[in-house]
Amino acid sequence: MRFKVNDEPVELPEGSSIDDLAKANNLPEKGVAIAVNNEMVPLSQWKGKVIAEGDDIIIIRAVCGG
Repeated sequence: MRFKVNDEPVELPEGSSIDDLAKANNLPEKGVAIAVNNEMVPLSQWKGKVIAEGDDIIIIRAVCGG
């Protein structure tokens, strides 16, 4: 299945969830926000939110500093 993450093409097996994507990218549970098709997905829903073909996913990471 193909979709975009931060405007880059990505492939994962059919039925993959946001949690699978986060684990594949070694994302921490804190300091990360994920939106699918411009809709934020709360951490509590990552395991249940299945990625669909053509989804547009944005991953935002908190950065410290100034």
